[in-house]
Amino acid sequence: MFNPDSLSARYTRAMHRFHARLSTRARPATAFTSTPEPRTIGVFAKGRQLLAGNFLFAGHLVVAPETSIWDLDTPDPEFEEDLHGFAWLDDFAAVGDTPCREKAQLWVWRWIDRYGKGDGPGWTPDLTGRRLIRWINHAMLLLQRQDKDQQARFYRSLAQQTIFLSRRWHKAQPGLQRFEALTGLVYAGLALEGMGKHVKPAVKALGRECQARIDAEGGMPSRNPEELLEVFTLLTWASAALTDADQPLTAPHQVAIERIAPTLRTLRHSDGGLARFHGGGRGLEGRLDAALAASDVKSRQADGLAMGFARLSGGRTSVIVDASSPTIGEESQNAHASTLAFEMTSGRRPVIVNCGSGVSFGEDWRRAGRATPSHSTVALDGFSSARLGESGRGWRDEQLIDAPREVPIQMSPVADGIRFEGGHDGFVATHGLTHARTLELTFDGRGLAGEDLLLALQDNAKRQFDRVMDAKKLQGIPYQARFHLHPDASAEIDMGGAAVSVALKSGEIWIFRHDSGAHLSVEPSVYLEKGRLKPRAAKQIVLSGVAMEYATRIRWSLAKAQDSAMAIRDLHREELDLTH
Repeated sequence: MFNPDSLSARYTRAMHRFHARLSTRARPATAFTSTPEPRTIGVFAKGRQLLAGNFLFAGHLVVAPETSIWDLDTPDPEFEEDLHGFAWLDDFAAVGDTPCREKAQLWVWRWIDRYGKGDGPGWTPDLTGRRLIRWINHAMLLLQRQDKDQQARFYRSLAQQTIFLSRRWHKAQPGLQRFEALTGLVYAGLALEGMGKHVKPAVKALGRECQARIDAEGGMPSRNPEELLEVFTLLTWASAALTDADQPLTAPHQVAIERIAPTLRTLRHSDGGLARFHGGGRGLEGRLDAALAASDVKSRQADGLAMGFARLSGGRTSVIVDASSPTIGEESQNAHASTLAFEMTSGRRPVIVNCGSGVSFGEDWRRAGRATPSHSTVALDGFSSARLGESGRGWRDEQLIDAPREVPIQMSPVADGIRFEGGHDGFVATHGLTHARTLELTFDGRGLAGEDLLLALQDNAKRQFDRVMDAKKLQGIPYQARFHLHPDASAEIDMGGAAVSVALKSGEIWIFRHDSGAHLSVEPSVYLEKGRLKPRAAKQIVLSGVAMEYATRIRWSLAKAQDSAMAIRDLHREELDLTH
């Protein structure tokens, strides 16, 4: 477990500074060996806001028109890291006009002036790899109309950062950060004069990282779909750069691409966005399609789970279920207690969602977003199916503990669709109850039927159930089956309290009904989305009741209204509003 205040962490930072300053004594590289092709593009709206002096990073907005990005009062280290990673160059490139080009050039050369001698927080392998990729990707934008002296300073800084990265990449955090560092090193080694000697070691290291982090099913230990997409994108970028330079990929690198592509197809909803689980969001718009196209891998995932997720699809409807136990231990800082939670999308419109990651909104939101009640599944008595441990090292370092151990699942065809059956034992230790969930989606995608069971199966589980019942004076164990709705979906109690009508902006109407002793209600919810200043208000459908016996059944369904068309021409698109 990484502890930023430990002796080893302080030593690592000191060595970063030492090698950063040592690297800046070099004076290599005067040009590119070939003209780099830009592979990253950002968000137009964010580029315009950045140009206007609205600096939105790591969930904080700093409004400072006419202020250099390096003169800002940064609210926290994460904000500062986003600045020094230079991913914001993608947003300037998305706009691409003269004011954005001039501002980008000004801030890049000011970084060289202020930090280019090895100073500042940007000299870590994690950030240096990210920064090199952006500087090389957008070199044509940055070098336009620059004189020879300015160009020479740019090339020199690139080479110095490459040398630093060649010495320190192995200290990047395992996972996405290390993939980013190695991809940056491959990029720079191929692009810059005199840096070619770094390519072969970086390519070999990238292959070893693929072997260590990508499993046989194309998944990663974090089970975060968006992280998998980012790693996949980096691998396709490195592959393209090597191919353009007539240099071979390692076998593990190629195999990782071939394994990840079908997994990402399984994790993609019908609207093109990723399922939001375990700290991941929907992914930058267009990135998944671009990466899949670049990979040239056409295969799909075989029947069964993909990185622990099950997919049901019919017509224009997709359902993705978290069908495995979450990661625990050192890999679980972003893991969620979401076993058997699902998301559902109809055409281009998300309907049922999970609240998402609250990491950019502070400690309380991050913890809340990881809890079972923030997911579209069943929670018992205010408990989550996995619990957060106290790390003692800050809220960003909290691990999941006591996660479900047994998560049996089965996928099978039925007469008019496909059925998912699963269960987990996350509540057995606390309440003696196993949660079992069945989902059936029709072939035409117009109906989803669900059943949730709370069962005391074994004698020891029944004894635990009895103890909890005694403690509650035989009043029952409260449960809530939650169905969080996307903020663009409106919901109203209908049919005298027997159903809920869910209206989408496409014009579709979905009707939620239930056949159980639970109480049906529509309650406030939130949608936690990276890149915004605050959580978005949303609603959730809640079935609440009490478990009084060893077996409790909750039946429900979600179906399109009969007068909804089979296919709706859904062209309504809204401009991204980053402040709400």
